[in-house]
Amino acid sequence: MAGKLDGRVAFITGAGSGIGRAAAELFAAEGAAVAVVDLNGEAAEETVAKVVAEGGRAVALAANVAVAADVEAAVARTVEELGGLDVLYNNAGVDSRGSVADAEEADWDRCFNVNAKGTFLCSRAAVPPLSVRGGTIINQGSVAGLVAVPNFAAYCAAKGAVVALTRSMAIDLAPRRIRVNAICPGTVFTPLMEPMLRARGDGDLEAGLAKTVAKYPIGHLGSPEEIARVALFLAGDDSSFLTGSIVTADGGMTAQ
Repeated sequence: MAGKLDGRVAFITGAGSGIGRAAAELFAAEGAAVAVVDLNGEAAEETVAKVVAEGGRAVALAANVAVAADVEAAVARTVEELGGLDVLYNNAGVDSRGSVADAEEADWDRCFNVNAKGTFLCSRAAVPPLSVRGGTIINQGSVAGLVAVPNFAAYCAAKGAVVALTRSMAIDLAPRRIRVNAICPGTVFTPLMEPMLRARGDGDLEAGLAKTVAKYPIGHLGSPEEIARVALFLAGDDSSFLTGSIVTADGGMTAQ
């Protein structure tokens, strides 16, 4: 049976772990050749090894999404080595600490550089090859871009920027046959979230986890695989009439 992404090429950032790794494995299983992009080159190689072990095709690319030259080189290598580009998943992200009263300027800059600027730079570099045969861009937002999360000022602001950017891109890129949508996950249990969960539990991971789960009507946090399946839907033809959509995958958190 044909996979949902047969013959396509996907470029996934932050794919060395968490949601990005789950998406790389799932996209490859559905027939895509995958560019596994991560700041940590060794982590990217580990993801590629997992994909190849399952019979998939992938290439590992070490790149900082906040550096234009890195991004442009990674996209060029993807096109050269994998034969084009059909899907961009802007998944790479960092979190933050502090309210607007006490957040560090460096933390603010880092959060915007990776989450917002990185999304812009990767999308800009990807537009020319995506335009060749039409394609899709998936931006990783967050419920923090839709509702307030205490003491995460920079993260909330940066993810809010990603939500607004997604809508703008959808309008601008429609004439190029590029669809653009965003996923706004709730808390997903990944390495990125562990520091936040520990802080919420005053240093106790299990206590922080329990406090966080209580916010979700569905009764559990998200998994990387659950978000990857949403990304697969947006990457493939099943979502052909969606562009400019903000898909909340949050276990009912924002419905309350």
